[in-house]
Amino acid sequence: SGRRLEALEAHAVEARAAYDAAAAKLSRARRKHGKALSQAVLLELPPLKLERARFEVMIESSEALAGPQGIDRVEFLVAANPGTPLAALAKVASGGELSRFMLALKVVLAAKGSAPTLIFDEIDTGVGGAVADAMGERLQRLAHDLQVLTVTHSPQVAGRAANHFLLSKAPEVGAERLVTRVAALAPEHRREEIARMLSGAHVTEEARAQAD
Repeated sequence: SGRRLEALEAHAVEARAAYDAAAAKLSRARRKHGKALSQAVLLELPPLKLERARFEVMIESSEALAGPQGIDRVEFLVAANPGTPLAALAKVASGGELSRFMLALKVVLAAKGSAPTLIFDEIDTGVGGAVADAMGERLQRLAHDLQVLTVTHSPQVAGRAANHFLLSKAPEVGAERLVTRVAALAPEHRREEIARMLSGAHVTEEARAQAD
């Protein structure tokens, strides 16, 4: 009926007004916290050898984006080197840069209250030397307050851990399939494994000394 239609139209207007108010409030909160996130991530970059990098949270608001999550599109923009324009994180960062930006983000978000355990699967991909050591140091400091599990091929990162587990794959006895084994390494075995990570299949005394 006409009255039913008018009631529905009035309800739709009220619902839209409520949505617009809630979306606007959410946008304001996102912009506020986006600035705080940008500043916090920037503080994390110098220890990861990204002293002159820039990081910015870009928030685009439009009624065309209206949906259950509001009217915003959020994107992380970075510039790893001075003089280069900001661009989307996933599009411009190299593998090593992406790893460090992601670690900085994880560290900041963990500080704001996340799960008590963080798992990093080869977060150090594409880095080595002093950069890998810097990432290992940051993961070690992060582990003071949280449980941190890290899968790594980097001796600089593995050497910072409180506990070292060796993962290996081998054929299962009596079966045609591979099984993954996890072994906790005693100190002397850990030294040998880190030396192997440093020197390869043939472990040298120099590598053992460096592992120590």
